[in-house]
Amino acid sequence: MTRPAPRRGGFVFLDPEQGRALRVVPFQYNPDSIVRTLQPRGIGADAGDRLEALRLQGPPRETFRIDAEFDAMDQVASAAGPAPPAGSGLFGMLSALETAVSPTGAQLTQQNDLSAKGILEIAPTQAALPVLVLGPHRVLPVRMLDLGVTEEAYDGELNPIRAQVRLTVRILTVDDVGFSHKAGGLYLQYLQGRERFASLVGYGPEAIGYAGG
Repeated sequence: MTRPAPRRGGFVFLDPEQGRALRVVPFQYNPDSIVRTLQPRGIGADAGDRLEALRLQGPPRETFRIDAEFDAMDQVASAAGPAPPAGSGLFGMLSALETAVSPTGAQLTQQNDLSAKGILEIAPTQAALPVLVLGPHRVLPVRMLDLGVTEEAYDGELNPIRAQVRLTVRILTVDDVGFSHKAGGLYLQYLQGRERFASLVGYGPEAIGYAGG
């Protein structure tokens, strides 16, 4: 009996208006560890504000820091999609991640043309929506906060063939984008899933020696 292949995490970049997938960037190797930080958004930061001590303004600010490894030598064997162009090393994979933190060339050209004509652009074009996928229970709309790349080895043409990537992302919540936005719907699904798992922890007070009172 064959064992199913392990799931691979990664990013799906969505059209923010229509929700269709524009491209998928899987992790070549799933991260060994992920650092998660949840910062509650309370009311009344000053100690002693008794009426507001337990009130929450909204969802916490939740960030993920992920260290991912990429190696062009294993890229063809492990990739689910088409093989990268020969002789390009990791440029395709790294470029796909880097486009998440940069406007496109077409957007920059359009902004320059509008500026040259004296036209004030009210709202820049939206970038693709990055969705971090870490298994079926964590499909997270995110904003890239930081992207660090350490290139560790090169081929004869100075194409990077081995790299360590450190990503820091913040989960987008309904406070960021609203309830009707695609990212808002994904966040609500994630939040409701977490609540369902939390409800499965059903220990009584006696499990920790709490007598009430």
